[in-house]
Amino acid sequence: MCVIPKQVRDDDGIFNCHKTDVNSPPITELSDRTRTIFRIVVESYLESGAPVGSRTLSKVGGLNLSPASIRNVMQDLEEAGLLAAPHTSAGRMPTEQGLRLFVDGMMQAAEPTADERRAIESRLEGSGPIESALAAATAALSGLSACAGVVLVPKREAVLRHFSFARLSATQALAIMVGADGSVENRLVEISPSVGDGALAEAGNYISARLSGLTLSEALARLDAEIRGQKAALDTASAELVRKGLALWSLDANDRPVLIVRGQSNLLDETAAADLDRVRQLLDELESTEEIARLIDSAREAQATRIFIGSENNLFSLSGSSVIAAPYRDQEGKIVGVVGVIGPTRLNYARIVPMVDFTAQALSRLMK
Repeated sequence: MCVIPKQVRDDDGIFNCHKTDVNSPPITELSDRTRTIFRIVVESYLESGAPVGSRTLSKVGGLNLSPASIRNVMQDLEEAGLLAAPHTSAGRMPTEQGLRLFVDGMMQAAEPTADERRAIESRLEGSGPIESALAAATAALSGLSACAGVVLVPKREAVLRHFSFARLSATQALAIMVGADGSVENRLVEISPSVGDGALAEAGNYISARLSGLTLSEALARLDAEIRGQKAALDTASAELVRKGLALWSLDANDRPVLIVRGQSNLLDETAAADLDRVRQLLDELESTEEIARLIDSAREAQATRIFIGSENNLFSLSGSSVIAAPYRDQEGKIVGVVGVIGPTRLNYARIVPMVDFTAQALSRLMK
C-alpha cells in the first residue's frame, strides 16, 4: 500500500496502487540498513535520472557506512532483483521491480501544493463544454507533471436545447445546435435547391419546441414516432431537414475520439537527448490512441488511482514508460472516465500520484 495523506485517499481511506506479482522480497523482509540504502538509491535516481554509486551514498549523513559495506548491500539488492547496474563501472539504479516495491511499500506521497491545486482548478473554471474542461484539466496536469496528460472522455450524447438552420447557398445550410450544457456546435448540411427559407425555419422551430431536453437518439426516436402517428406538424421537406440535422450529430458522436492527449512535447526535455530511442518509441506509442484508451480505461476496475510501471503494461513495455491514472465520477457516483499521465519510469511518483488523484477529484466535482 502507498502511504499517502488522508486528504487524497479514497472513500475507504486507502490509496490503491496497481500491484503485480514479482519475485522481489516484501519490504518487511529487508533489514533497516538495506531499506535505508534502497530508499536513498531510488529517491536519488528519481531526482537525477543517474545511477547512484557507493561513494556517493557513503557521504549521506546518518549512514555511517564505508563504501565497501554499501557496495555489499547494493550487491544483495541487485541479486534480489531490486537494483541493476547499467554498466560494469557504474552505480546502481532501481529495476521495475524495485520501483514497484518502492511505490507500494516506501513512498511518502506529498499532497499537492496550493499553487498546484489552483492551477488545476482554474483551468476548469469557465471552460465551457465538458470536453473543453477535460482538455483544459489534462493540459494543466501535463504541464505540472512534465508528462503527457491523458483523459478518457465519458461517452454521452448531447442534450438538445436549441436548434436552427441558416442558409449559406442554394444547396447548403448551416445547422446550429445549442446543447443543454451551453455548448454550441455547427455542421454543414446539404439541402435541395427547392427547400425554402420557411422550411428551414420550421425545422429549427420544431426541434427547439418539441425535442428540447432530449438526447440526439431520443429526439430521432420521437421524430419517427410522431411522423408515423401523423402528429408531427411538418411538411415533407421540413421533416427531412430535421432528420438529417439530428443524424449529423448522432453519427459524429459515435465517431468522436474518446481519448484526449496533451503535452507530448513535455517528454522532449533536457534528459531526452541521452535517451532519444526511448523517447521516439514512447511518442510512437502515444499515437495508438485506441490501445491507450483501453489501458487507461482499465483504471476503472480498481475504483482508485492505478500505477503501471514499465513492462507491467504491454503497450509501453518497449519504451519503458509509466502510467498513472485515476477514475472520475458523475453526480451519481458512477465512474464515467479516467484521467492520468504517461512518462518515463523515472517519475516523481510521490508528487505526481496525488496530483493525478486531485485532478480526478476536481473533475468529479465538475461533473456534479
